[in-house]
Amino acid sequence: MAKQADKRPRSIFEEVGTTRKSVATPGGIDRGRADARRGLRIWLGLLFALVVCIVFVGGMTRLTDSGLSITEWAPVSGAIPPLSAEDWEVEFANYQASPQYELMNQGMTLAEFKPIFWWEWGHRQLGRTIGLVWALGFAGFLLTRRVPAGWSSRFLGLGVLIGLQGAVGWWMVHSGLQDGMISVASYRLATHLGLAFAILGLITWYMLKLGRREVDLLQARRSAERKVWGGMTGLMHLGFVQIILGALVAGIDAGRAFPTWPLMGDSFFPPDPFQLEPLWRNFFEDAGLVQFIHRMAGYLLLILGVVVWFRGSRSPHRATRFAVNAVLAMLVVQMVLGIVTALYSAPLHAAITHQLGAVLLWVLILRARFLARYPRVQSLRKIRK
Repeated sequence: MAKQADKRPRSIFEEVGTTRKSVATPGGIDRGRADARRGLRIWLGLLFALVVCIVFVGGMTRLTDSGLSITEWAPVSGAIPPLSAEDWEVEFANYQASPQYELMNQGMTLAEFKPIFWWEWGHRQLGRTIGLVWALGFAGFLLTRRVPAGWSSRFLGLGVLIGLQGAVGWWMVHSGLQDGMISVASYRLATHLGLAFAILGLITWYMLKLGRREVDLLQARRSAERKVWGGMTGLMHLGFVQIILGALVAGIDAGRAFPTWPLMGDSFFPPDPFQLEPLWRNFFEDAGLVQFIHRMAGYLLLILGVVVWFRGSRSPHRATRFAVNAVLAMLVVQMVLGIVTALYSAPLHAAITHQLGAVLLWVLILRARFLARYPRVQSLRKIRK
């Protein structure tokens, strides 16, 4: 079939018989992926919200001593809560056989048991929901071939971490069901919370990268601010360590040990910080030493934050400067929250606010780090000289 002749008038300087060539459309390499990226970000955004929610519910579960109310790990059948009086009696009887009941909650009634059961059941149900949302979303995007090149392994790795988190959760709970235990092992709690923040960090980073085209990221990387990037990377690592230390504090209720500031009681150092044997136990089980290390790490984090802010505040890119300012502001807020939490012996509302503050600070650090790596280049008129 002959091609339809070009009916547009030719220039008087164009030779007869010359074939017009189509001009390449800018951004053609990313065409067809915009909707996929938007959909992926919505999916990741839902996962992000669910992970933040489970961090909150997990914190409440710990603060209300509810984590050991369910003594079995049933990933599938456990999704169904007790539906009859007989079911409730069975659950309560299982809890009554646990060391926590015998040593701490002797005489608790069924009515008093139900609230702590619902906290733990809700925590586990959120974990199941996160796994389901990941699996359905990943399978859907994979089957419809809407996953950008190189991203399948990243999303699969995210799913592996989510599954691992469920296993770590039971590993943590199992430690609290051993003889003589009334709560979970603090180092296992720290592992569980640390993995949650690692998952949250990966989701945040993936959302940030998918928010811009590959060609834009490649161009932006040429303007990367290495010193700010390096400083934010250090802040990210130290911030993660501080999160782990905070979990150790929560695991042994060390936040209630010294309701004073800036001193710990009457001195800078806690009294008798190395009285447990063997020596390593003090770093996990001595309330004074654990809280002291958490405080010192907080001071160090703030000092490093000021240094990084000083570098970032001179960035020629407005978005980077704003992101760095937000990190420093949240660092100050988080430190104040920590001091208030300690002074009032870690009341529930202050402790959970402090934990959520860590989530916000973590995300802000990652965002500032991303913008240092991939700056949003402004027009010449808006760039600070």
